Amino acid sequence: MDRSSYKDFDATELFCPNCKRAVPVRKRLLLVLPNGDKYDYTCRFCGTSVGDKMDTRQDNFRIVVK
Repeated sequence: MDRSSYKDFDATELFCPNCKRAVPVRKRLLLVLPNGDKYDYTCRFCGTSVGDKMDTRQDNFRIVVK
């Protein structure tokens, strides 16, 4: 099987310590950084942060300051 097909995953359910079970999550963008974007996963029921994810960019991103 080709490994490139498993390059990027998004969580649909994670364990919530507040609800004490696996719950559906919402993915929300926290930070946009030069090397990638940071996301936070929150519980759909209580809003507790249950995880995060860093998506790194593959392109050559440069910030140009004038």
